[in-house]
Amino acid sequence: MPSFTALPSAHHYFNCTTICTYSCLIFQIFFFQLLDKIVLRGDISINWKVKSVDTDEWKLILSASEKKKFSGGASKPSMRLTDDNFRNTGDFSLVVSPEVADAGLYSCLIQKQERKVKERIFLLTVLTVGFFPPLPVRQYSTLRLFAKAIPVFSVSEITWTAPGGLPMKTEKWPTSGTMTKVPQVQNADSGAYTCTVYPRGNSSGVLARVFVCCNVLASASIPSPAGNEISTATQALKSFLLACPSSQGDYVRLHWLPPDTNDYSKMKLVYHYDRWRSFTSNHNNKLQLAGPPYDPQAGSFSFLLTPDLKDGGLYICEVSLNDVIFSQRTKLSVLKGKEEMKTSRYPSKLNLLCLYSERSNVRGAVWKHDNKSRRLQISSSGPGSISTTLPLPITPDVAGNYTCTLQLKNGQSIQAVQAFTAPPTGEMRANALQVISFSFLIFLKFIIY
Repeated sequence: MPSFTALPSAHHYFNCTTICTYSCLIFQIFFFQLLDKIVLRGDISINWKVKSVDTDEWKLILSASEKKKFSGGASKPSMRLTDDNFRNTGDFSLVVSPEVADAGLYSCLIQKQERKVKERIFLLTVLTVGFFPPLPVRQYSTLRLFAKAIPVFSVSEITWTAPGGLPMKTEKWPTSGTMTKVPQVQNADSGAYTCTVYPRGNSSGVLARVFVCCNVLASASIPSPAGNEISTATQALKSFLLACPSSQGDYVRLHWLPPDTNDYSKMKLVYHYDRWRSFTSNHNNKLQLAGPPYDPQAGSFSFLLTPDLKDGGLYICEVSLNDVIFSQRTKLSVLKGKEEMKTSRYPSKLNLLCLYSERSNVRGAVWKHDNKSRRLQISSSGPGSISTTLPLPITPDVAGNYTCTLQLKNGQSIQAVQAFTAPPTGEMRANALQVISFSFLIFLKFIIY
């Protein structure tokens, strides 16, 4: 059972604390707070009235004098005079065992011989503290802590502190008030969580402590997500947006299965970010959380990947919200163009390579030249590779754009373009002589050897 300590605020703000479960059913009231202590004697009468937060009307709680006492329409069993022997002691103080509906303004009107002597008005702020799931919290579940002050305008700030005094990230919600979370609870998270409420215009705070214990023998049952799958491709070394589920979440995990394999035992956790704990674990320096319009600190996630060829494969982005996991799968092919100089006896050649990963995505690949009438000889040195050869030096009929097009099975395509220009005529002749001389030297070396 959680326990609380409370510090009364100064001036006319008296904060009474109650606790409720997630469904806001009050199950225990931990203390009573005297609204005021009034000791009077003689022909004196007291009228206690209340004006609730949602009304503009004052209602009588009770009226008392040395001769008589009667209850008004706003009277409740939870409201009573402190001393039943008020006629003899002259103590007309009111004590309240508060519920949420009891928040509001309380008026104490003092009259003598039916003339107003004094009136004091008090603001009763009710702090409702809640948590979910019920204790003991199952391991790896998400602990949620709530605190709401009614009326809202009576407090300037509500904070939460973890065991050990570490400040916690909080957010304000219209229905739950000020909320914080502890995702994936473990035994080390057990202890006292402190809620501090600061009344407006007062630096002193009201404290409420919730003692949480973790059941390490019982783990939360979190279903495995199915998720949608996207098949797509990108060029190597270009920034690519890895999509995550659109649902806002508490934390995000990105798993990666290397390209061209179905062995799921090779899947790795490459990124983990918990926005409530401000925790980040990144095992791939080519990955980072995406910025606007995404906001990781607010629970909106996606990733930017600058992949090389080997970074293709299956990416699974999992977003968790209150122990419900949403999943997005992306099967990514990476296309990379590459030039290789090849020299043989005569002449020299330039080999254009088109490499791609995650072949299960790919229907086919082809090299094309700007001049569609120019037919290219295409070869392959193995799966995920096609090449074409250009004679050197580059001549005007060889120059132009060479495009490698990767066609995916879903109809999408991606291209890598390499451009070649022919040198001026004079330089071309010089280059040709250099190529002939170079090839001749290689040939002579081969003969001598």
